[in-house]
Amino acid sequence: MWQAIGLGRSAAVNAVRRACAGPSRERDVAVQALKAALAAWVAWAVSGWWLRAPVAFVAPWVAVVLVESTVYRSIRHGLQQLAAIAAGTVVATVAGLLLPGTVAAMAIVLPAALLLGHWRRLGSQGIYAATGALFVLTGGAVSVATSTARLAEALFGALVGIAVNALIRPPVYLHDTRAVLQDATEEAHDILRAVADGLAEGRWDPEEAADRHERALRLHRLVDRAHAAVEWSRESLRVNLRHRRAAASLPGKGYEDAVVVLDYAAVHTAGVTRTVLEAAAEDRPAPRPHPELARHYARFLCRTAHALRLYSRSRFGQASDDGLREAVEELRDTLQELRRDLVRSTTDDPDEVATYGALLAQAHRLADQLVTSAP
Repeated sequence: MWQAIGLGRSAAVNAVRRACAGPSRERDVAVQALKAALAAWVAWAVSGWWLRAPVAFVAPWVAVVLVESTVYRSIRHGLQQLAAIAAGTVVATVAGLLLPGTVAAMAIVLPAALLLGHWRRLGSQGIYAATGALFVLTGGAVSVATSTARLAEALFGALVGIAVNALIRPPVYLHDTRAVLQDATEEAHDILRAVADGLAEGRWDPEEAADRHERALRLHRLVDRAHAAVEWSRESLRVNLRHRRAAASLPGKGYEDAVVVLDYAAVHTAGVTRTVLEAAAEDRPAPRPHPELARHYARFLCRTAHALRLYSRSRFGQASDDGLREAVEELRDTLQELRRDLVRSTTDDPDEVATYGALLAQAHRLADQLVTSAP
């Protein structure tokens, strides 16, 4: 137990350090938490302390949940939440005025409000229809005046939450996207280099091959995270006052190009590692390419890994395009050599040729994508 507490404390300290050190996910989370608290405080100070509204708690409650992860999401969810609360409040008010008691009103209103909450246009905020209805039915005597005040407080809280999120350091997630893309690129680079080192040294260890193939399969999840991060960044720039300044830091061709290249890299890296795994398997004696051919292919993989890393760095302004163009030219030349190697191969074993041909096919597709994407 004490060990778990120590690990938790260490993780918390590291998170605080990352938040203080510079732009990071931890800093974004901390800022959003402070903004949500500020929104709730402002909403309560105005509605509860200054105006002494009868149902003042509604304003800070709505304000705090609408300091969303993006400004666009705050506005969208704010409109949906207000619509849901209004629907639930109106239905509950009518039922509370017409029916003899709260129990009977709840029995009729709650199923209707919960069904209304599944309406597609309300999205994830549909549950607030039932919440709004419960506030009406459990908050004392039902009256039109109280329900109207409750809707007014919800509207005010929504305006405060959206205003705080939009005006005070509106969230932008470009650095998160860049970090995810770079992590995926580095992992693809490391896998390709590991495979190349094994081929160059003639190591056909089944455990190493299996480990590299597992890493290649996990690379797909990193690419999926990168794609989601790109979509998140695009959304964070919508209706954002920092849009112009943040958009200026985007690479020329955009993050979408980097995700496409990484997707190709993940697919064909998995293909390469699968072929090597099959050739290294002890229970399936698949033919292995000639050591000289394997060394040539290892050189191609090294250059591919280098070009992939340069591509990522050029996308984010960390390296010039000249180095990438030179690496791509070397990649073209190496691919031509691999083709000539296959033609000059003197092996009579068609399975050995098939193994090398499978590796060559993956190399050709990956190189084509890098060549197409290079500036």
